[in-house]
Amino acid sequence: MKSKELFELASKYMPGGVSSPVRAYKPYPFFTASAKGSRIYDIDGKEYIDYCLAYGPLVLGHGNEEVKGAVREQLEKGWLYGTPHEKEIELAKKIINYYPSVELVRFVNTGSEATMAGIRLARGFKERDKIVKIEGGFHGAHDGVLVKAGSGATTFGIPDSKGVPKDSVINTLQVPFNDAEALNNTLENNSGEVAAVILEPVMGNVGPIPPRNNYLGDVRKITEEKDVLLILDEVITGFRLALGGAQEFYGVNADLTILGKIVGGGFPIGVLGGKKEIMELVAPSGEVYQAGTFSGNPVSITAGLKTVEIIEREGVPRRINEFGARLNTALSEILADSGVEGCVSGVGSMFKVFFSAGGKEVRNYADALSCDKNKYLRFFHKMLSAGIFLPPSQFETNFISFAHTEEDVERTTEAYKENINDLHG
Repeated sequence: MKSKELFELASKYMPGGVSSPVRAYKPYPFFTASAKGSRIYDIDGKEYIDYCLAYGPLVLGHGNEEVKGAVREQLEKGWLYGTPHEKEIELAKKIINYYPSVELVRFVNTGSEATMAGIRLARGFKERDKIVKIEGGFHGAHDGVLVKAGSGATTFGIPDSKGVPKDSVINTLQVPFNDAEALNNTLENNSGEVAAVILEPVMGNVGPIPPRNNYLGDVRKITEEKDVLLILDEVITGFRLALGGAQEFYGVNADLTILGKIVGGGFPIGVLGGKKEIMELVAPSGEVYQAGTFSGNPVSITAGLKTVEIIEREGVPRRINEFGARLNTALSEILADSGVEGCVSGVGSMFKVFFSAGGKEVRNYADALSCDKNKYLRFFHKMLSAGIFLPPSQFETNFISFAHTEEDVERTTEAYKENINDLHG
């Protein structure tokens, strides 16, 4: 098999044979030859319905022709300037229009870069060192947020990677998701020392875990009362749950907003946005330094602008959220009928089956860690054999795109039914 041969070769030249850890799974990952619409094709000639979608950016599916045309036109004009260009203004206006909490934006290259800049900006604005993040929340692979989930409601961070000094995370506090009381207690115990709380409004990197019982509203109220900035990391939810992301979907506003993935139309991008009084501290207008050679890259900006235009015109969030609701309902029924222990978690076009003991609802990181990841990996391979590509980890989110069809959903539902029932064997 070509994928096996290529993986063995890649392992000689790249750590683990991949360019990002989540892409590796045993015995070896398939290598992609091409992708189009809702389908991805491997180098061995196999076709899969894709629910990984590059981990979220491809809300229109693979190879959208309008985006391709816009990018091709931009390539004729050049693909890197190192100067301002008009399309930056156009995309900035679109973002500001849909996110009332955003008055100014800074374009960067990745979501990781945007969160790093956002945390630095919050610290500079508040002149405080500590931040609070959510246990299991992922905000990129930079030192200050690579922190394990701690035991108990509030813990100081322990580095989650070798090479990260303990001093890098000593100012990173943690609380569980969906626990407003723990957040309130942490901020009270560190009164006047915390610059910001950063969280994913829907936890996406431990599988989709939605906020419960007005959690986001409570977080917003608590942070305002404690004079702490709220940073909402909408790299995954931005322009997916709604044009205005989770902030529109749940009716909550942030002080700083992080965007990425979809807003780049499948090309590298990150966006830091927020209130004018905060954002004006960013260089060159202020004293918080941030810079990047590829920031505002005209190809990424062009692809993102065309993607947002299509999302507007076609009502993409409504369509994909309807498909998501149908899948969530169908998968819950399949689990209940099968007798296999587990639960379905998700919101909008984000969904996942967790193999949780007793079918317990997954509400936070600790709940997710208690699920049977080995059973999930067996299930993943069964679904792959059935022509359905899911993220190869219990702790990642499945995504639906505008390219997915009624037939795709029906075929996917049947594959889930067959392969969940087969887990008894």
